[in-house]
Amino acid sequence: MRALQLAQSRTLRWIDLPEPAAPGPGEALVAIRTIGICGTDLSGYLGKMPFIEYPRILGHELGVEVLAVGPDVHTLKIGDRCSVEPYLNCGHCHACRQGRTNCCETLTVLGVHCDGGMRERMVLPAHKLHVSETLDFEQLALVETLAIGCHAVNRAAILPEDDVLIIGAGPIGLTVLEFARLVSSRLTVLELSASRRAFVRQHYPGITVVETLPDEPAAQVVFDATGNATSMARALSLARFTGRIVYVGITKDPIPLDDPLLHRRELTLLASRNAHASDFPRILSLIQQGHIHTQSWLTHRADWNDLPALMETLTTPGTESVKAIARIPCS
Repeated sequence: MRALQLAQSRTLRWIDLPEPAAPGPGEALVAIRTIGICGTDLSGYLGKMPFIEYPRILGHELGVEVLAVGPDVHTLKIGDRCSVEPYLNCGHCHACRQGRTNCCETLTVLGVHCDGGMRERMVLPAHKLHVSETLDFEQLALVETLAIGCHAVNRAAILPEDDVLIIGAGPIGLTVLEFARLVSSRLTVLELSASRRAFVRQHYPGITVVETLPDEPAAQVVFDATGNATSMARALSLARFTGRIVYVGITKDPIPLDDPLLHRRELTLLASRNAHASDFPRILSLIQQGHIHTQSWLTHRADWNDLPALMETLTTPGTESVKAIARIPCS
């Protein structure tokens, strides 16, 4: 069985892996059909992702087909198409006991802390597979990305009357936009890239899109999806008195905090990490009902054999990309 391994930064190599063992209790054997390329994958490829150690098989945004199930698995059947919840949690730590499995103290994310889905087949916990009878494999590979925005919006507890500012219109910012607009119609997107501003204007009519804003209160709820420490620090100044700021992007750089501003406005600062299991069926339902449309996001597609070239293309300066998908043919 072939797999694509990141041996070190900017070095991908094809390797042969043994075929997976038959699925045991609580497990399912799946064929990987589509792989979404995430910013985490690209950061790992460039050697900038602190949680990825080499060598590593990347890939956590997956559309898969069930090939076999363990003896006690009754929620899946052979041939089911599924999205994958790639967060492997322990189930018994403090966070897991609270139902906050996304914050498991020993959380392992496929393709980050352990080998992921850039391979032909793998065995996964059956409860991490979310079935859809109608969505195609490309749509299923986008569900995990959407889950990031879904959870962030849930964290913010937006009200219909709240004005909302989303900083950054990359893939994660777009997922926040998808769910924020289901609650509030008072949305503004702040984005420096002209091409990304044009994308939002084209595909999200009625959304206010700006290149700059003054350092003064602009919204009751502010999402920062940039992963840029300077932007994340400035987000506080853009929140109204009593406002809420949600950090969706992540950075390893220190973020300077204007404490007098934080206290004077009595702001609430929230982090958003991964997603909950309950987000996945909700997203599948919203796509099936036509409330979420993501096909316009897919700016790059590649076949399995061309995945190394796609990774290089996506990390080349000047490449305009929203979302990329790699497809593994049936074998």
